[in-house]
Amino acid sequence: MAVHTSRRSVLGAGLGGAAAALLSACGGASTTGAGNGALSFLSTQFSPVEEKQRFKAILKNRVKGTPVAFTAVEAGDFATTLTAQLKAKKLSVSLIGGLHGDLAPYADQLTDTDDLLGELSGARIPQRLTDIAAFGGSKPKYVPWMQTSYVLAVNKKALQWLPEGADVQNLTYDQFLDWMTAGKRGAGRPIFGMPAGPNGLYHRFFQGFLLPSFTGGQVVPFRSPDAVQAWKYMKDLWSVSAPASTNYAYMQEPLARGEVLVAWDHLARLLGAPAKNPDEWQMVPAPRGPKGLGFMLVVAGLGILKGAPRQDDARKVIKALCTPGAQGDVLKKNGFAPTVGGRMPTGLPAAIALGADAFSRQQDAEDAITALPPVGVGAKDGEISEAFKECFTQICLKDKPIQPVLDAQAKKLNSLLAEVKAECWAPDEAAEGKTCRVA
Repeated sequence: MAVHTSRRSVLGAGLGGAAAALLSACGGASTTGAGNGALSFLSTQFSPVEEKQRFKAILKNRVKGTPVAFTAVEAGDFATTLTAQLKAKKLSVSLIGGLHGDLAPYADQLTDTDDLLGELSGARIPQRLTDIAAFGGSKPKYVPWMQTSYVLAVNKKALQWLPEGADVQNLTYDQFLDWMTAGKRGAGRPIFGMPAGPNGLYHRFFQGFLLPSFTGGQVVPFRSPDAVQAWKYMKDLWSVSAPASTNYAYMQEPLARGEVLVAWDHLARLLGAPAKNPDEWQMVPAPRGPKGLGFMLVVAGLGILKGAPRQDDARKVIKALCTPGAQGDVLKKNGFAPTVGGRMPTGLPAAIALGADAFSRQQDAEDAITALPPVGVGAKDGEISEAFKECFTQICLKDKPIQPVLDAQAKKLNSLLAEVKAECWAPDEAAEGKTCRVA
């Protein structure tokens, strides 16, 4: 997730770098290899130096009897390494860890983890996560390891304009629009902002929040009447949003400066705002729409490739990392939320505790609709996301008629999806061997 300035320095200023791990696909390549009898663990997560050091300390403390050589690389290097080893039929990596999308290309090469999850039944990993790990099949292919999402950060000054009877922790999209409209009128300027700049993640709002909440899907109903209503709503919301949003890459800085009082963004890109004065802030779930509370889940997993060496030891490491204690350490030190234990640990840094609470409320909502970033699209992810960005540009910034814009972008999406032969991903229902497409 590129930003205008170093994301490590920005997050480090507020939280000592602990929250940076919430960002997807950390950067920083290195070489693989396990010396001195150590098990080789290759991951796309925790590559910044401080994060890596903290995670290595967790491994040393929590994994007993099995030395682990932990190597963190960029997602591209991760794919290159695994593809080369699989092609040569000479695997040296015993354990792999990455985001769902990082692991998706290797689903057929991953060992089933249903028996391992059975041994971890006391860990209480939610069924929704193990279903995701199955990639549409009958058996999970990895063990869910860590998770995060996007939420709303709220400066408590904005609560004075909250509509009567509205609960900030349980908002509808209509209530949210009324709130931001009243806030603009009361403050004399827009109080809401979103990361709609060139390096912002605003497309994830459309993919994972707006469209699922209004249509129940992300791709299949992309041009449906419900999608038209979603974009009508977005036009109204944009009319009361800070115009400077088109320059924002992440929202913690404009929040901290007071340029906006309410913002939606990736959790890691919000945590710097309340770090110094957490009592002045709340973090809350996204609103819910006609179909429910759509939200995008970023989930990372631990997997073992078929034919990998030392598989029994790799299973031991997975078990050690899937305990409440180990995952509590990861949350406190590197910012990813647990998948095990059923509840958040106590004693968290104040800003992380705010984010963890919002994350839990969001995913535990009775009407939650889990959405994933595009899966199985490889290098086409950027082009697919561009279709959602273009809808925003044409509809909200250029005031073009909604249906023709959706129809044009639907054609582009279908062409891209056909090219990569990608099956649908949540919340759209996948059909094995059937390419996803806009209806």
